[in-house]
Amino acid sequence: MDIAEVAKASGLPASTLRFYEEKGLIKSYGRNGLRRLFSANVVERLALISLGRNAGFSLEEIYEMFTPDGPVINRELLLAKAGELDRKIKEMTSMRDGLLHAAVCQAPNHFECPKFLRLLSIAGKNRLRQPSKLKEKHLK
Repeated sequence: MDIAEVAKASGLPASTLRFYEEKGLIKSYGRNGLRRLFSANVVERLALISLGRNAGFSLEEIYEMFTPDGPVINRELLLAKAGELDRKIKEMTSMRDGLLHAAVCQAPNHFECPKFLRLLSIAGKNRLRQPSKLKEKHLK
């Protein structure tokens, strides 16, 4: 398959495919003119990469799952990621519930509403826990 066919089959732009190849996640086996050629199983590999990305795995974590013999998935890492997702789901559910309440809250001012104040508290904790990319650059 050439890169255009892989892009169409996977739904990923060619630029992403080139980036993944640069990172060692996928490999082309040659060229047809200027177009990279991939084996048909690259689509399956891209699906695994997409699944990993959607679950919150970094490209480095995904890269470590690939061996010459095929994917080797670290079960402990899967359990840890599932735990992270459970925590995130609980946080997001609390935020959704808070937003829904704030939308219909009869308090004259949202800052007088205990549920809205709890929502602000959750948002504040998330902000402190995950520094922005800009802050990370300045800390280094």
